[in-house]
Amino acid sequence: MTTLQRYLVRQLAATTAATVVVLLLVGLGGVFADLVSEIARGRVPAPLLFSQLGLRLVSYLPLVLPLGLFIGLLMGISRLYRDSEMAVLFSLGQGPRQLVGPVMLIALPVAAVIAACSLWLGPLAERLATEAVANANRSFLVAGLDAGRFVELPGGRGVVFVGSLSPDGREFKRLFVQMQRGDRVDVITAVEGEMFIDRGGRFLRLRDGFRAEGQPGERDFRLQRFQVNEVRLPDVENENRNPLAGRPTLALIGPTATPRARAEFHYRIGVPLFAVVLALLALPLSRSPPRQARYGRMIVATLAYVFGSNLLILGRTWLGSGQIPIQFGLWWLLVPALALAIWLVWRDGEPPLWRRASAVRA
Repeated sequence: MTTLQRYLVRQLAATTAATVVVLLLVGLGGVFADLVSEIARGRVPAPLLFSQLGLRLVSYLPLVLPLGLFIGLLMGISRLYRDSEMAVLFSLGQGPRQLVGPVMLIALPVAAVIAACSLWLGPLAERLATEAVANANRSFLVAGLDAGRFVELPGGRGVVFVGSLSPDGREFKRLFVQMQRGDRVDVITAVEGEMFIDRGGRFLRLRDGFRAEGQPGERDFRLQRFQVNEVRLPDVENENRNPLAGRPTLALIGPTATPRARAEFHYRIGVPLFAVVLALLALPLSRSPPRQARYGRMIVATLAYVFGSNLLILGRTWLGSGQIPIQFGLWWLLVPALALAIWLVWRDGEPPLWRRASAVRA
């Protein structure tokens, strides 16, 4: 690379990196708030907070990196116009078309990272996060239960107390459980027992205990003494998340893959390609006279990102529902967007209007 290209790459890379870091910090706050909300509702055990936060951040990268790349390049190139550095480049015979090389040197590695997260790391992180929660629900220890202390069940639907726990947290002694089932209260005590998962739920197998069930203030209580009793714990609240998010990419295109799985495959491929299109669009969108407002094009850029990303999501939905033939994939969106970006970059190679007006007056 020439000295000029190295300078441009260094300046644009610094701006892009700073923008990505800021967006990641903002996004981390949102992911943290959602995770704390799920912990409060009992969907995720509290001890898994930081591990789940890291895994979900990996799944979040394909969303934030294209925006960070787009805004970073837009701000970096806009600074060249604002500080009249582009005017100097024009006088040297270097126009916006000569910025394509430095921009691609930044965009292609970022797109490769996005592709790795979208195709491999993101689904892997989603599977690990799901497995960690499932394993935690099999153990009282990981779920946050301490021996000798009353602990509220997930979602505030009861209280449990155990006198002692086994090292793996699955067997216990001296159990007390109080659960709320509508207007009725269920109180159970047992000498010992264990927790297991079966038939899609979590169960307690209790031995040598008592059970009282009824509505407080009424006389229709049911009293039982049992030798062995199995009690189902309240189910963990479910959330409408993408069930295909954790599936390996190659499993989405097999002979038995459903239309929704193939739509997910096209979406994972489309995200890094969309980032390259945004990088090219940053060149014409960042063009401005020297004294224009610093962030004059930022609103247009943000709207372009929101419009494109929403079309990607809608395209995945349309593909999965059969509204668009699966053979079209998301190419009906990406190819025209890429052609538009290339045309705008080619058109942007002409001298800016303010410079041509100065030449006419001279």
